[in-house]
Amino acid sequence: MAKKLVIVESPAKARTLSKILGRSYSIKASLGHVRDLPRKNLGVDIDKNFTPKYVTPQGKRKIVKEIREAASKASSIYLATDPDREGEAISWHLVNAAKLDKNKATIHRIAFHEITKEAIERAFKNPLTINMNLVNAQQARRILDRLVGYKLSPLLWKKVQRGLSAGRVQSVAVRIIVDREQEIQDFKPEEYWTIEVELAPPEEMEAKFMAKLTALADGTKLAIHNKERADEITADLENAEYAVKSVQTKQLSRRPAPAFITSTLQQEAWRKMHFTAKRTMAIAQQLYEGLPLGEKGATGLITYMRTDSTNVAASAITEVRDFIKENYGNAFLPAKPRYFTKKTRLAQEAHEAIRPTKIYRRPEQIKSFLTTEQLKLYGLIWKRMVASQMSPALYRITSAQIKANLTKQKGYLLKVSSSTLKFPGFMTIYSEGRDEEKQDGFVALPKLEVNDKLSYQGIFPEQHFTQPPLRYTEATLIKALEQKGIGRPSTYAPIISIIQDREYVYKTDGKFYPHELGVIVSGILTKHFAKIVDPNFTAQMEKQLDAIAEGKQEWISLLKDFYFPFEETLHKASSNIDKIDMTKATDEICPKCGRPMVIKVGRFGKFLACSGYPECKTTMPYIIKTGIPCPQCNSELVQRINKKRKIFYGCSNYPNCKFATSYKPIPQACPNCGGLMVSYRKVWAKCLSCGHKIKLSELEEKESEGAVA
Repeated sequence: MAKKLVIVESPAKARTLSKILGRSYSIKASLGHVRDLPRKNLGVDIDKNFTPKYVTPQGKRKIVKEIREAASKASSIYLATDPDREGEAISWHLVNAAKLDKNKATIHRIAFHEITKEAIERAFKNPLTINMNLVNAQQARRILDRLVGYKLSPLLWKKVQRGLSAGRVQSVAVRIIVDREQEIQDFKPEEYWTIEVELAPPEEMEAKFMAKLTALADGTKLAIHNKERADEITADLENAEYAVKSVQTKQLSRRPAPAFITSTLQQEAWRKMHFTAKRTMAIAQQLYEGLPLGEKGATGLITYMRTDSTNVAASAITEVRDFIKENYGNAFLPAKPRYFTKKTRLAQEAHEAIRPTKIYRRPEQIKSFLTTEQLKLYGLIWKRMVASQMSPALYRITSAQIKANLTKQKGYLLKVSSSTLKFPGFMTIYSEGRDEEKQDGFVALPKLEVNDKLSYQGIFPEQHFTQPPLRYTEATLIKALEQKGIGRPSTYAPIISIIQDREYVYKTDGKFYPHELGVIVSGILTKHFAKIVDPNFTAQMEKQLDAIAEGKQEWISLLKDFYFPFEETLHKASSNIDKIDMTKATDEICPKCGRPMVIKVGRFGKFLACSGYPECKTTMPYIIKTGIPCPQCNSELVQRINKKRKIFYGCSNYPNCKFATSYKPIPQACPNCGGLMVSYRKVWAKCLSCGHKIKLSELEEKESEGAVA
């Protein structure tokens, strides 16, 4: 009997489906796209309405052949690729590459947002056809990106250096980071002062509290910009009489955040666990595709992880409300279900938020089936979903205004607030992370009544300076991209990876900095291709792609409207951009001719070349010295880059000594055994010999104490 053929993208998804569907189905994995534009040429016929010339890569030909053979024996074919534009395009390419439409078997497109028995059965009962609006939106994006990359990159090779590339969306992300760095460099700090007064009720001297100066007695806001003014006000306040002017108490309710969408999951995973966007999506993919759960078989643990919708299925809301009632009681359950609405621009992505497929599947119950990272991310998703349907947290906020009286004509106003958590609500299990630590400014307050006299205890003037804007982290960069309408749920992680891989930006202590190369390339693009790196233009382009996906715009017209003005700009820029010399002088001397060596950047990164080129063509690897001895042969350790362009540290005496480590060596020796210490997880130092760990700050203190002794 002929089997029904189901085609998915990944082997993991195939394994999960095979356990759900049984032996009457044959399941094949395409391993992603089976066709794409060619790597070695443009692959787009501009003169024929931008017709793409798709090819099947060498590595995918065997897979396509196997799928074609399986399809020829199948009674029906089900295309079960992911439920988004990319998945729709993969299905369309499969039909064309494997010639599935040449078989007698009926072709169905099925879509599901979670890999569970119920969802799969529902999808098979309601088969679809390939949505060409989604396919065309994906084609338009792919061709736009190819046009920009293949036309701009050669210009950058000619004007800056070989090997460079420019992406339509990635270039905007680089510009955002470069612009932020320029803001920081241009920032001029301004001085300001704050003054706090310590007060207490005369009868309760132990109940001290700090009140902050805010205004003059008439309510005029007070800004103090220099020490002279601060000293003048401090002298006034030291001699003032203090009394409570007003007391206000109110209840504040804090509502939970909605279940995750792609961007908020990536942001929160960075804030709470320091997972990169790329790592977060890889782990989420594993949770979505399914894991074996003992004898019960396999199931997907979360819904589809590429989404910008906060909508949650009614059945899932009912389930989580039942769970809350059973495990936390009625006090933690709102009278009505909570619905979160987010206007999505994407019709095809207006499905569900990211949630567990079964809320009763607690993280602790399945921890033996998950890796540490899978458990952490699943726990985060589970807690966020449960919390989203719980009662709000309730606070009692007490604010007091205090008058500092000097004379009838002169005085000041101070303010103090206290916050008391009256009911924890959703915060019992989850509280949203923050991009930066913020001080709420709440203090513990004694009972205060209007006209109560207060006793002066002390004064604390403090000088401050305004701070420049913060550099972007993974969380704040994704947030900025989302707010500006740049990219889509499936693109945030690749954008961040690509701009680092191309060495336009780098990350230190979790913050993004632009490389010199990134600044130069971004400057050229901003000056000569303003539209390409304009966030508003890029966001508008995304909206047009959305319109294609919704069937409201024709995709060829979008390509024409973009390309021909772009081509004209390209010709002008080719004449107007001056060649930029990226070489840098060094103290190294050429071993062959004695002339200075210079740093150049090639396809595989930096290298040393003789300044006498072309007469002398000597080149040498570019290495960064650390000044730290090798633990094996005592030669110097140097920083190198491997074939995957990852930094590592190895012995300068290579190949005679093959010592290497991916951790950054530090000059301090191990206090336990004297071995080589390396920087480990940002705040720790670890010995490679005995494994001893110590905080970097403690190690530096020990070194200073030794130096003093």
